[in-house]
Amino acid sequence: MLHPRNRDLLLTVSNRGPLEYRWSDSGNLEAVPGQGGLATALRVTAQVRPTTWLSSPLTPVDRLIAEGIVEPPAGGCGTRFVATDPEAYDLFYGGFANEVLWFIQHGLPLPADVVTAGYTEAWQSGYRAINRAFADEIVAEYDTGLYRAVVIHDYHFYLVPRLVRVSRPDIYLQHFIHIPWPGPEAWSRLDGAIVAEICRGLLGNDSIVFQTAESATNFLKTCAAALPALAIDFAAGIIGHDGRETRAWANGISVDPAELQDAVASPEFSRSRWDLRPAPGVKTIVRVDRLDLSKNVVRGFEAYRLLLRDHPELRGKVSFLAILVPSRQDIAAYRSYAAEAHAIADAINGEFGAHGWKPIKIIFENNRTQALAAMSLYDVLLVNPIADGMNLVAKEGPMVNSRDGVLVLSRRAGAFEHLGEAAVDIDPMDVAATAEALYRALEMPAAERHSRADHLRSLIRGHDLRRWFRFLLDDIDGHAPEPDAATAPAIVAA
Repeated sequence: MLHPRNRDLLLTVSNRGPLEYRWSDSGNLEAVPGQGGLATALRVTAQVRPTTWLSSPLTPVDRLIAEGIVEPPAGGCGTRFVATDPEAYDLFYGGFANEVLWFIQHGLPLPADVVTAGYTEAWQSGYRAINRAFADEIVAEYDTGLYRAVVIHDYHFYLVPRLVRVSRPDIYLQHFIHIPWPGPEAWSRLDGAIVAEICRGLLGNDSIVFQTAESATNFLKTCAAALPALAIDFAAGIIGHDGRETRAWANGISVDPAELQDAVASPEFSRSRWDLRPAPGVKTIVRVDRLDLSKNVVRGFEAYRLLLRDHPELRGKVSFLAILVPSRQDIAAYRSYAAEAHAIADAINGEFGAHGWKPIKIIFENNRTQALAAMSLYDVLLVNPIADGMNLVAKEGPMVNSRDGVLVLSRRAGAFEHLGEAAVDIDPMDVAATAEALYRALEMPAAERHSRADHLRSLIRGHDLRRWFRFLLDDIDGHAPEPDAATAPAIVAA
């Protein structure tokens, strides 16, 4: 019998899915939540709209499932893995996505080994190959006739939309890009033919969604520079091409207050909060970041050192708690940066530390509940990235904090577009100004602290994760073709 397309079912594509699989100590197959903000968002949005995920196998067990050697447990949140060649995947993920695109889109100098060896092989044999594999899997899955639209996430799959569009011209494709999109001058560091192919790839989408209006505009400018024949309406955010239109717009991702409330109510949170509590009378500066070059950890520590030098009265009365999550330690530049961050923390502790007082404490592990507990205790939350698509720490922190803490926020974080009016703003490259902002936040009168904290929470609740997802769904429901049993592929019931 013929099944019409399911009006609600979405096909979601991301490199990291909401679940990963592993063997338990008892030898049983178990699913564990994927790490990171995107995985958390995917799990929450699954509660709003039924979804099937296509993602990369990231654990050895994931790969066995992808290759059909191991059967996944029942349920599994509709997770599907795309089996790809491991060598091609390494070139795709480490060689191009993370060592080229990530650096360019965050305004970072390309790693020395990339500059020396080039990135042609990573582009041709890695990025192109994996994008083709995902495009083929999307087409096969879409042809089951079950899906209203395909939602693609992030910088790993810039070529996928056009590859899918060529095969299925009527498919509805929406692409959410989680990281910043810089202007044409940043992209000029890449070969022009590659930039043009990236732009053409993304223009296979019906809708491209960015974290900020600035990124959406920068995308239009990049397309204008790379593909000058395009018809672009900058005011409307529309690009005309190949007899079609692609819309570029902004809808910043957020957090789910209910999910955070559940985390705060857990025994693990209470234990972590007790373990991390400051000494009586000591104010706490907190930062929570992956130890990524874009997060600007070293300059944050340098600003704290300057604060202690300029304000000796604060010594012994303020501490810095840094929750740093290991990140991409297979990349030399990341290993060097991690060593630099630890070295400057050690230097600060050596210069200013005294009996009973350690100026900086670093916790170097990935434990989200512990990180939330740390943020519940901040008097000042420092979020100073060089560039960031959003930075959900800036939104999680105010929602779990219980001390009327002050947010010191980089103007280059995507969150600034939403929260800047209630934060103390900084230029992330200006160490002296960051030190002054920390001092202002520490000394801020109680009434102003309370007012700012309340304002932050109000702004975040007004555009939470579910509202973010609702806007994406409204885009699909308002533009995607209605399901039509007459044109859906025939599927024979078992």
